[in-house]
Amino acid sequence: MTRPVVIAAGGTGGHMFPALALAAELEQRGQPVVLACDRRGSRYLPAGTKARLIRAASPSGDVATRLRGMAELALGFGQSLLLLRRQRPLAVAALGGYACVPVGLAAQALGIPTLIHEQNAVLGRANRLVARRARRLAVSFAATQGAEIVPAPRRLLTGNPVRAEVAALSDRPYRLPASGERLKLLVVGGSQGARVLSDVLPAAMARLSARLRARIALTQQCRPEDLDRVASAYAELGYEAALKTFFDDLPERLAEAHVVISRSGASSVAELLALGRPALLVPFRLAADDHQRANAQAVAAAGAGLVVGENELDAARLAEQITAWVEQPEQLAEMAARARELGRPDAARALADALESLAREPSRLQREALA
Repeated sequence: MTRPVVIAAGGTGGHMFPALALAAELEQRGQPVVLACDRRGSRYLPAGTKARLIRAASPSGDVATRLRGMAELALGFGQSLLLLRRQRPLAVAALGGYACVPVGLAAQALGIPTLIHEQNAVLGRANRLVARRARRLAVSFAATQGAEIVPAPRRLLTGNPVRAEVAALSDRPYRLPASGERLKLLVVGGSQGARVLSDVLPAAMARLSARLRARIALTQQCRPEDLDRVASAYAELGYEAALKTFFDDLPERLAEAHVVISRSGASSVAELLALGRPALLVPFRLAADDHQRANAQAVAAAGAGLVVGENELDAARLAEQITAWVEQPEQLAEMAARARELGRPDAARALADALESLAREPSRLQREALA
């Protein structure tokens, strides 16, 4: 039987979803895969998906928290050594989250070729712990802050893998609203919406004239605790918006949107770019290393979207922006074209190619035997 590839990730969906996309691409090629994640990451596994659980925690915070985190990582390192010795993988891919740290360090200790993938425009803390000795560092943005700790010949630009449902829609062209058609404005804020958007959007819509509101088809994701008050705010305006806490057809809605207002987490940005859709990005101000702002700024620098900080987003500014979109939609077409140029719907394939190429290279132990 072909030796497997081990894919390690953990913590959040932002790390787990690209790991699952990479695993699906490799398995489609007939390459066996072993997933390794921590308990937090296991929440994002599809039903029936098996993974090896690895102990891991962040070694940051107060002294007690740091000590607990280091103890968990040490236990995870021991688990990872046993796992890798049993599986004898061709290569290991670490896709972020602290679960990748013990697996990545164990792989490097055993001389197994290791690839690190960074989803954000800032090299994450966990990835920084294992990147220096990695054989490859794959990045999602050409200018990834912190990537310089790995020499340029060992870095490659792959993009960030997106869900298969999104990749399947990436060929759908962007089109401006037809004559008499309302502007489709989609507002999303991560898995449970964003309170700042629930606060500001209704107030911004209230500043528009009834004639202008009638030219907008608004679909908005809200946190469960915000849904009723947002619905009441629109009802007072006599405006009907499509409101939900979760859209199970989000890829289709993204593809149909004329413009999107969104957080700027790695997966959200990757999907917008893969679909070539213009967006106003509102970074989550408490994101680790301010990575959401870095993601948004990379998109804005390419002309593929706009960025407004949480503290800068108010009803007057947003109402002005929405008015410009309705009355001068040509700017949206330009952003959509730039987004499509930046997008990489084939990122899972590029990352799988890089991992397979790495697996064909001799391991450290093999090189030492030949020396």
